[in-house]
Amino acid sequence: MSPLTADSYLAQLPGVAVGADALEVLADAASYREALLQRIATATRRIMLVALYLQEDEAGQQVLDALYQAKAARPELQITVVVDWFRARRGLLGGGKQPGNAAWYQAQRQLRGLDVAIHGVPVQTRELFGVLHLKGSVIDDCVLYTGASLNNVYLHRFERYRLDRYHLLHSPALADAMVALVQRILASDATARLDLPEAPDPGSLRSKIRRLRSYLRNQQYALQSPAFSGLRVIPLLGIGRGNLLNHTLCTLVRAARGELVLCTPYFNLPRMLLREVRLALARGVQVELIVGHRTANDFYIAPDQPFSASGVLPYLYEDNLRAFVRRQAKAIARKQLKLRVWNDPGHTFHAKGMWVDQRYSLLTGNNFNPRGFNLDLENALLIDDPEGAWLEPRHRELEGIRRHTQLIEHPAELGEKGDHPKKVRTFLRRLRYTRLGPLIKRVL
Repeated sequence: MSPLTADSYLAQLPGVAVGADALEVLADAASYREALLQRIATATRRIMLVALYLQEDEAGQQVLDALYQAKAARPELQITVVVDWFRARRGLLGGGKQPGNAAWYQAQRQLRGLDVAIHGVPVQTRELFGVLHLKGSVIDDCVLYTGASLNNVYLHRFERYRLDRYHLLHSPALADAMVALVQRILASDATARLDLPEAPDPGSLRSKIRRLRSYLRNQQYALQSPAFSGLRVIPLLGIGRGNLLNHTLCTLVRAARGELVLCTPYFNLPRMLLREVRLALARGVQVELIVGHRTANDFYIAPDQPFSASGVLPYLYEDNLRAFVRRQAKAIARKQLKLRVWNDPGHTFHAKGMWVDQRYSLLTGNNFNPRGFNLDLENALLIDDPEGAWLEPRHRELEGIRRHTQLIEHPAELGEKGDHPKKVRTFLRRLRYTRLGPLIKRVL
């Protein structure tokens, strides 16, 4: 598919026409937290929060308090919180046996006696093989789109933060489409209220979950998209192989003529996307990759801390990146490929997205990895700006993401596998002997 054909494909995707002043970029996690709480406090009709999880910590309690206060002040307000079913019913990784956030939701409801509905959505029969990775909350007619979940570090409640992207999109049509999709999901008998006692056993839901997953494969956002030549937002949904979102992500890379920026915290690109990046380099596109340093990965465990298998993940991602960079050493040397590694010591990196030429900007929670392409329920908002009406906020956001990055000018700057801590090297060597590497990469 040529770049021209790729543009033709993208042009026919249904979207919502917006003005440049309807799209707002927030600078950081603290600004997003303030905007979220302020909009909850002033909501008049509906609040729908969607996240991988709402955590029982100070920031999570602040959000839940705000929701209950809004409901008490305006009983007619429709409030819905949607989180992943399995994530809500377990504790933190490495924290031992814990009741999970669902027990907290139930205790809070019993204490308050108000109807703030918290729904759990299972998109696979086991968390390992798929989670609710849907993004985009709605308050009245405003869409709040971020890859962040709701806890202390994502909302920068104390000293530490996890960098993500934060956008407000003021559009009744887009807000209605996103609410309607979630309502269709919640109509499934596989979903259940997590704030009510006696939640069903996961085993009893297996057949229902399979039906829900099959149903979701054929779903998209319902939009009536009149012909429009200006700025528009295109919502996309995807689950499982060969879905519309995956195809659009690859087509975006294929559409690049001059420049492509791709941002991900976990460098483990699916083969089909990696192929398109290589082809973009081959046809002369300026490619910039922004990735997190291994110490900025949310799975990173310092060498002086107790070892856990999950602590191997940042090193696996770094090994993937090192292999890619070595194969593209000539492109780096001629400055056609720019690799930026983000590291603000003590903080973590979770931003993801694409910027293509001076036209397309992609907001998504998709990590551009095999898991996002095959297992999780993902979505994205594609901003199509053919007339350059939104370039200044777009540029400002990118510069903010680049702020704590180091430009890698030679593959040797990424170090060697032999530099990994001994326990990590031992674990990875055993993993190679079991031949489970390809399977592990698919579920990362």
